[in-house]
Amino acid sequence: MFSERRCFTISTKEQLINEEINEKEVRVIGQDNEQLGIMSSAQALQMAEEADLDLVLIAPQGKPPVCRIMDYGKYRFEQSKREKEARKNQKQAELKEIQMSLNIDTNDFNTKLNHAIKFLNNGDKVRIKIRFRRARELSHMNICEDLMRRFLDAVAEYGSADKPAKLEGRNYMAVVSPKAAPSAKKAKKNADNDTQQQNKEE
Repeated sequence: MFSERRCFTISTKEQLINEEINEKEVRVIGQDNEQLGIMSSAQALQMAEEADLDLVLIAPQGKPPVCRIMDYGKYRFEQSKREKEARKNQKQAELKEIQMSLNIDTNDFNTKLNHAIKFLNNGDKVRIKIRFRRARELSHMNICEDLMRRFLDAVAEYGSADKPAKLEGRNYMAVVSPKAAPSAKKAKKNADNDTQQQNKEE
């Protein structure tokens, strides 16, 4: 008889556990990563029951499919904690805006450049907007394009434009996304690490 805690199904779309596994044969890995060999899913489930653990299908594409004996409730709890921590460390990006005019002077250009770099370093996107204040300024698109190019080149170390700059009404605009910070990549990697390790076992 299964213990009372197994009366409730604990599964995800990616993983089947216990009675949900109906493969004819499975390769079984023990809770300490030891290879237990190939057997029927019923035999594997009995071994998990005797250890008061769960049988989890971790590689359904294997030939035969691979199962692991583990405490699935504990695994999901720890995985959930890691994912929650990773989400907490990921700042929700905002869209900041930098506005310039065609005749911007060097000091203003550098000030706005420093603001854009600060926003990008904080993980925010930045909309760069060059405003044509008068309709006749539209005849100076070459100046506008050069100014945008200078700005994008200056922030290239910190972010890059999602798409080429374009004219919308009297605004010439580009949106710059920050380069992924190593710490953010590491947080995401840690959140996924355990699941990836499961799928490597065959």
